[in-house]
Amino acid sequence: MTKYELEKRFLHGGDYNPDQWQDYPDILAKDLALMKLAKVNTVSLGIFAWSALEPEEGRFEFAWLDKIFDEIHAMGGNVILATPSGARPAWLSQKYPEVLRTNDRFEKMHHGGRHNHCFSSPIYREKVAIINQKLAERYGHHPALLMWHISNEYSGDCHCAYCQENFRHWLQVKYGTLAALNAAWWGPFWSHTITDWSQIDAPSAIGESMVHGQNLDWKRFVTDQTIDFFEAETKPLKAVTPDVPVTTNFMADTVDLLPFYSLDYGKFAKHVDLISWDCYPAWHNDAMSTADLASKVGFINDQYRSLKQQPFLIMESTPSGVNWHDYNKTKRPGMHNLSSLQFLAHGSDSNLYFQWRKSRGSSEKFHGAVVDHDNSADNRVFQEVAHVGELLEKVQAVKGSDKVARVGMIYDWDNNWALDDAQGFQTQDKKYGLSLQNHYRYFWNKDIAVDVVTPDHDFSKYDLLIAPMLYLMTEETMAKLGAYVKAGGQLVSTYITGCVDENDLTYLGGWPEKLQEIFGISVTETDTLYPTDRNGLSYAGASYEAVDYCSLFKTTSAETLAVYETDFYAGTPAVTVNAYGAGKAYYIGARTGYDFLAAFYGQRVHDLTLDHPFVETGNDAVSVQSREKGDQTFYFVMNFSETAQTITVAAESTDLLTGEKVGKTIALAPYGVKVLVP
Repeated sequence: MTKYELEKRFLHGGDYNPDQWQDYPDILAKDLALMKLAKVNTVSLGIFAWSALEPEEGRFEFAWLDKIFDEIHAMGGNVILATPSGARPAWLSQKYPEVLRTNDRFEKMHHGGRHNHCFSSPIYREKVAIINQKLAERYGHHPALLMWHISNEYSGDCHCAYCQENFRHWLQVKYGTLAALNAAWWGPFWSHTITDWSQIDAPSAIGESMVHGQNLDWKRFVTDQTIDFFEAETKPLKAVTPDVPVTTNFMADTVDLLPFYSLDYGKFAKHVDLISWDCYPAWHNDAMSTADLASKVGFINDQYRSLKQQPFLIMESTPSGVNWHDYNKTKRPGMHNLSSLQFLAHGSDSNLYFQWRKSRGSSEKFHGAVVDHDNSADNRVFQEVAHVGELLEKVQAVKGSDKVARVGMIYDWDNNWALDDAQGFQTQDKKYGLSLQNHYRYFWNKDIAVDVVTPDHDFSKYDLLIAPMLYLMTEETMAKLGAYVKAGGQLVSTYITGCVDENDLTYLGGWPEKLQEIFGISVTETDTLYPTDRNGLSYAGASYEAVDYCSLFKTTSAETLAVYETDFYAGTPAVTVNAYGAGKAYYIGARTGYDFLAAFYGQRVHDLTLDHPFVETGNDAVSVQSREKGDQTFYFVMNFSETAQTITVAAESTDLLTGEKVGKTIALAPYGVKVLVP
């Protein structure tokens, strides 16, 4: 077994940057004492340390890192060692300017920032391989090394000559012939037929941007190119340390914590040994309730757990505020404890922070950290971090356990890219990710576990599979969905589904015959509503508001469950169910509010007996999440509100956090949390 597999503790610690403090030995000495007080057992080193490791070409300085490695090991800790490619030193940019990126206006970028490097550049790959080889040889067998942290938050693209040529080669491998490429890209449109591979450039602000197949292929290429660079980075590490796991930290987008847009993490997940990601919710914001945001955190944690169907790591979080939200509010007392345990509740085996110590200068000097500029263990934030460290030790038995879900939800990066590019419906924001979060919210409110998967995953384990707005759907996915329903599964899909194929070409003949067969309907058109427009659905004796989109369709074999209330399609089907094989397929024709989804999914949950077996009387502000190990189940009970809340459960239990016995009626203080074992 690897050292990571043998580590029984939840990982607690985070990004440590001693390279910034080499001129302050007193600071470095105090760090170790403070780490012990904060119950830190794991630090991530070297993430942006290239200039300290190789201050000039070919001259390497490892003494400072040797010392830190040995000191962390002496205190019984682990090191997650990063490769430093996320920000190259100035000498490298100056001597080899080709390593710098070219933007989509074909302007060569200047040295600065981070991730301003070309993944195709031969010299950049060569220099990265050299420093990675040095790190592997020097630290690969150090007893403190736990895993490799490859680069940092991969992102972005480059439009230089190397990348353009690699894109053309990627297209040649994919399509084989120009005829096949032109067919996929609908070349005759606007006389855009390609007659030589050299005529192809990446989509650009000053060039082509309206060929949707090309746009989609460029995004796929960027993912593949980034993965290829990642694989090149790991090669020297795996050669020396084949048993040390590798990861790279994934991200989320916007205050809504939507899945990261620029890279297909579903594909990337297959290339890492374990998934880690950086989670920064904007707690206490004025746009949503605490429970609203907690549900979004739950969704994306469930997604990153589901991609490899195993526990993941929180590689970065903040002990308090950050420095890059529009408003950088600090966590209120108790929120750090609650939010940290929520990570564990959804499948994380760590709570790691960015950053251990606040930087003294530059852009991150006010980003949250365990150690503030006061260098003290007495402030509130440090004390709350130390308290979390104590709690992680108390719930150590949970580590390595997983979640079991009977509900699956499909999120597809290809679909998101194609839908976003579609010049129809609403052109600004189709709200794909937000729509999935809205469907997810019902299950989070009712404490029902959900896996967020891609079309590549096995669907057979789920009693209920939800696939909203699957605009891009391949024939292979249609066949998988059909087989799933025929075998007894229940499928839910919605408006704007099945419009285009994998090349972003519409299906000839209208809505695909396979979907007509599965759902027992034929979609004829989609009405897009203005923000002030409203329609209504009549469902189960009640009326529900419809906004944004209303699909118009005819039933063939489906049963109508709801009808539209107004406009020229009043009285026509809005929601249907079709018996197909041993299962059922539901189609929701309109975007609705949560009230309809709660009514609709409430019936599905009742029919499939999906209710949480431990929760008798739940509470929408209290999330109950379960992790299982063998025949042991651990229940995380969390109050995401600013007032006291109560739930009732099926059995008495013991709170691992306090050792106290807990009855069937559970009262939680604001931001209160318990970890229960019956």
